[in-house]
Amino acid sequence: MKKIEAHGASIPALGLGTYTLKGQTCTDIVAKAIEVGYRHIDDAKMYDNEREVGEGIRQSGVARNDLFVTTKVWWTDISREKLLDSARRSIDDLGIGAVDLMLIHWPNPDIALEESIDALNETISEGLTKFIGVANFPSALFREAASMSNAPLVCNQVEYHPHLSQRSVHEACRANDAAIIAYSPIGKGGDLLKAEPILRAAEAHGKSPAQIVLAWHMSQDGVGAIPRTSNPNRLSENIDVFDIALTPEETEAISALQSPDGRLIDPSFAPVWDRD
Repeated sequence: MKKIEAHGASIPALGLGTYTLKGQTCTDIVAKAIEVGYRHIDDAKMYDNEREVGEGIRQSGVARNDLFVTTKVWWTDISREKLLDSARRSIDDLGIGAVDLMLIHWPNPDIALEESIDALNETISEGLTKFIGVANFPSALFREAASMSNAPLVCNQVEYHPHLSQRSVHEACRANDAAIIAYSPIGKGGDLLKAEPILRAAEAHGKSPAQIVLAWHMSQDGVGAIPRTSNPNRLSENIDVFDIALTPEETEAISALQSPDGRLIDPSFAPVWDRD
């Protein structure tokens, strides 16, 4: 599997998102994903499933050192004391030792960015994580955060798919040798997977439209993706994309679908987004 190298972190480019997965279904999906070849598992305190994700990791039987595990601290908890408390609770709940990557889930304009970034750095010195990063940071805010962090920010996890342009974020990440990790990488399916350039490429390569979209992500420098599924049969399909070599013309046609207005995730507390 392709890996993204970022400041010493070797991030498997395609991972499993665990948002909305609950209970035994969550544990079973995580264990099955690892069985079929996933080595990157993405979680968050807000998902309220870290115990189940940890249990799935343990049930997989795969050595902890062979996995890359991410979790995130919710935006209301990124003052110093709350961030460290949340990070400690995540490690306790997962029960697998330190995570590989600890992220700030969303920025919070009511808390000084320097305080949050300093606290995030403390999660490394406390042995809670190996690497740190952020999520949902627009390009200017990412550059600001990266400039004030003692340890490098190894990724910015953002919504990204062929209906949403993230050029500025991608450029900011690449300029800082950081990965961009796409959540909702196939949007919500539907209209995106019916787009003519995607259907045409799917027919040409004998793959599903979703596989073509994931291959589009994998073809980009420094880009990873964490598709989520509750269907165990979909796990093998989503990871079976590394033999797809999109032509430059196919890649260009899919990229031409992008717009700054294609965003699906835009909560009331979201920052001011880039427009390209």
